[in-house]
Formats: sequence, C-alpha cells, structure tokens
Amino acid sequence: MKKANCMLFLFLILGQVWAQDPTRFEGQVQEIREIYPAEDYQGSVVFTGSSSIRMWADLATDFPNHKVVNAGFGGSQAVDLLHYVDELILAYRPKQVFIYEGDNDISAGKDTEVIMETLNLIVSEIKLKLPETEVILIGAKPSISRWELADKYKDLNTEMVKYSAVTASVQYADVWTGMLGPDKKPLPDIFLEDDLHMKRKGYEIWVKEIGKFLGY
Repeated sequence: MKKANCMLFLFLILGQVWAQDPTRFEGQVQEIREIYPAEDYQGSVVFTGSSSIRMWADLATDFPNHKVVNAGFGGSQAVDLLHYVDELILAYRPKQVFIYEGDNDISAGKDTEVIMETLNLIVSEIKLKLPETEVILIGAKPSISRWELADKYKDLNTEMVKYSAVTASVQYADVWTGMLGPDKKPLPDIFLEDDLHMKRKGYEIWVKEIGKFLGY
C-alpha cells in the first residue's frame, strides 16, 4: 500500500478511536484479566472480539483439549480490539487467537476497507510481537436483525478470505454458511429473542467450523 494511503487509513482509524473512546470497555477488560490471569494462561488459545465471543458460555467445555481464554467484550468493534491488543491477546502469548470483529463495525456504518485495515493492524502487531502465533479470523455471522446488511457482511467476509489467503499464519473460519437454511436466510431457531445473539444451537454450528482449526 502506498505511503499516502497508509497515512489516510491511519488518520481514519485514529479518528474512530477518538470518536468511540475504547476506554468505555475498561471494566470488561479488567474483568477478563481477573478471570484469566495472564501468568496462568501462557500459550493458551485466545478467543476475542465482540458479544458473540463474550456470550459463548460453553467455550472452554466445547474445546476441552485446550486451555482457552474467553476475551470477548460485548459491543466492541475492530478498533477497540486494536486498542486492547496488549491486554487481550499479547499478554497471553497464545498459540492461536480467534478474532471476531466486523459485525458491529458494519452495523455502525463502517466501510469494509477501513475494517480490513484495522484488522491488518491487529494482525501485524501480533506477528511483530508473537511471530509463531496463528491467527484465525472468524467471518461475520448472518443474523435476522441485521439481514438488511447481508451484502455488506458478505463483502467483508470475501475480503477476509482474500486477506487470509495471502497473509502467513492467518486463516479464515466460515460461520456464515452453516447458519443459513435451505432458503439461504438465517436459520430462525438459532437466535435469542433479539434475533442477533445466538442460542446454544447457534454455537454448535460455530463449534463444528472452528473445531477444524483445533484438531476436532
């Protein structure tokens, strides 16, 4: 990417940080660090991102052969994870990190290009400090409440696939396909009443896809 374009993205991302104030998540981040002390979870598998991760109540038991950290913080966007990359990822020196960001970004009206550049900054920071760590980008999920944005989510997922194909030690987990019914719309019985967050049945679809990266 040309230097001028890099500077433009940097200003855009810094603008997002200032506009959103990621310190609003300080309480959630502190809670995560208390539940999962970094000294006890070195070399673990970290799952981080927005509420679809935070609300994954059975995450540890779904993958019992691994020491798992649930570092999800509800309502977050990619730029928030960038702000907390040290506390929620690097401190654990994970062997793998699964990232779910982009869902709230699209809902907030952010462009795919800006989201991807933010994700690239997160990945670059991980690779700089922990070159042996494998990163898995979890694609945006379909949901009933945000179905009018389906095309934007599909565009974001397409860009994640392209990015993972050309970036060393980065893979893509497709949760979108398994959450659709025969009519190619979100399965109606896998969501809570808000039609956005998932019931256990929805997480079972995630387990099947994500388990592929964990030897299941």
